[in-house]
Amino acid sequence: MSLRAPHEFAEDLDALEEIERATLRFIAQGVWDLLPLAAQQFGMIQTGTDTGDKANYVGEDVTRMALDRIGAPRVPDGRLFGAVDYKLAAYQFLPDFAVRQALFVDSKAEKNALNNMRVQVTQTSLEIRQERSGQDMAVPGRIASVWILEEGDYLTTTAFVKYHYAQVENALRLREVTVVGLPNGFLQDRYNPTAQDGIWNAGPDAPTLGEKFRTRVNFTKLRAKAPWRVQKMRPGQAWEFST
Repeated sequence: MSLRAPHEFAEDLDALEEIERATLRFIAQGVWDLLPLAAQQFGMIQTGTDTGDKANYVGEDVTRMALDRIGAPRVPDGRLFGAVDYKLAAYQFLPDFAVRQALFVDSKAEKNALNNMRVQVTQTSLEIRQERSGQDMAVPGRIASVWILEEGDYLTTTAFVKYHYAQVENALRLREVTVVGLPNGFLQDRYNPTAQDGIWNAGPDAPTLGEKFRTRVNFTKLRAKAPWRVQKMRPGQAWEFST
């Protein structure tokens, strides 16, 4: 089995899609296995001034436990840094090849908001092309499509686990979990070629207040381009990997 160089996938987009599909399947399965635990832990959160912070902490912990529990082939001495919760230098194996992978997985928890998720420019390798107030914008993501370390290059893969919860009386209830595979920057022209053809919603930053640029990935728009990139699961209900 050959170990392919990450830069090759700029010219082999179908293979890149297969790498990201296999990765999302791995992440989604790990989260699904711990979904009962996630629901239990969210149900123990009492509402108060720090409800949102507690929900985020629980989401981060569940995601980390899920990925550590199911495991991944780690690259010895690989070191990754970035503004995401879970970072792993790993090998991704497909039937005909393998590749070193810089895996970044971020967890988010939000009340309701079932169809979108906040994304920072430090959490994507895509250029965020969207229209705001009648103007086209193109804001570069700050993660490189290929992560370069001393021991070798790694193909960047970014994914998110979004925990949607509701307030029921004085506690929280986990409504749904969405596992999202955001495309690598090499896939820019497939997923976000122009400001009018993309996967984003504006906000939630307020430029008039001096807030840093942020955006939201729209699940419906992303699913329209690749259904497998958005995996939704609910506690107590059956789930199968959407293809």
